[in-house]
Amino acid sequence: MRISTIKCVRPCTSSNVTTQHPTVTDTRPTKKIISLSQQNYLKCGFLDSIDGSKNLALMEPAKVGKRWREYQGIKNWEGLLDPLDENLRREIIRYGTFVEATYQSCNLDVSSPFYGTCRYPKRDLLNESGFRETGYRVCRNLTANSGIRLPRWIPSWMALQSSWIGYVAVCQNKKEIARLGRRDVVIALRGTVTCLEWLENLRATLTPLSNNTHHGSDSDGYPDPDSEVPMVESGFLSLYTSTFENRPSLQTLLKQEISRILEKYGNEPLSFTITGHSLGAALATVAAYDIKKTFENSALVTVISFAGPRVGNWSFRCELEKQGTKILRIVNSDDLITKVPGFVIENNEQSQFSDNIQVNNAAAGLGGWVQKLVEGQWVYADVGCELRLSSRDSPYLSGINIATCHDLKTYLHLVDGFVGSNCPFRATARKLINKNLGTG
Repeated sequence: MRISTIKCVRPCTSSNVTTQHPTVTDTRPTKKIISLSQQNYLKCGFLDSIDGSKNLALMEPAKVGKRWREYQGIKNWEGLLDPLDENLRREIIRYGTFVEATYQSCNLDVSSPFYGTCRYPKRDLLNESGFRETGYRVCRNLTANSGIRLPRWIPSWMALQSSWIGYVAVCQNKKEIARLGRRDVVIALRGTVTCLEWLENLRATLTPLSNNTHHGSDSDGYPDPDSEVPMVESGFLSLYTSTFENRPSLQTLLKQEISRILEKYGNEPLSFTITGHSLGAALATVAAYDIKKTFENSALVTVISFAGPRVGNWSFRCELEKQGTKILRIVNSDDLITKVPGFVIENNEQSQFSDNIQVNNAAAGLGGWVQKLVEGQWVYADVGCELRLSSRDSPYLSGINIATCHDLKTYLHLVDGFVGSNCPFRATARKLINKNLGTG
């Protein structure tokens, strides 16, 4: 059995990050998948065997309390990742279930006139998704708009410009607030499901976060590799900032809601936890940067991402670190999507990846503008701290399936079973979590 490893990216030195790919259904016939979404997380049963036996080991909520800032990453999760702290493990799974709710709630029936919308009203969203008594109340639905315009003859479901992508929920239960040590605000974002979202994912070149790009290019108009301009993947930025008809951008919706929440709860201990899977993980990182930049004195902003792609360049990473934005990336080392887009070239240290070395050597042999094109538009930097797992470590994931490795259910299964780099897979992890979880 291959041993899982944990990696915490050193400040202002590169490591490795994540990305996304098409939804494919796992067709392996013999595994019975148990639904976590049908049970309240705070009382959820962890089945002792994958065949669905009824022996339950109840999982108590994590005891966070006065240490909540540590669990939110104020010290970059130092001492909590290897071995993985039990309370942190439970908190990661808890936030993963908020992401699951986005998949459960999104109408993915292309024949429906309501395709791409939320299936439930805000007040019922978490309950109808299978997560009751969370202590949170959904206060804002979030939509994302694509900046791509397709010909009118394309079927409407393929050319869907605007779709529901997640929600904002605020903890309202006094007992849960006491357990958490603060009032927590969750921003949950799903992965890719619509055709235009897939097309946006393919727009993998880097683009500046602001319109002030003159100092980010050389005299020939090509990106300057020495530029200090934060840049992110073009498609992610498009989905975050684009408007459509009278529908505001995801950026506008988030800023409006954050402003309202800060005005209402700003005088009490408060945290913003942005969590997402795949595309949602990338948008969570962009949103965290934007929130901290807009509300400089706001509460602690933490990203807990699953299967996220690479998002931005080195300057973007350094800006996140300067802001104090905390990012914990849960990565399956067998998930190819976490290795794209672009290239990662180590800064001031030897590259850990042979393909990076090849890119360096290739770029060195190219002339002027070609080299700058490669360096400026395709070189990404990993961000935050990394909890690296592997499908190979689970006795219940036989073989390597690209789609399965990217599934949110696989990630939650691996987190549930992970107890440290020198320990076997947890006996209580003998389950897969919900065949209906998203894979986008």
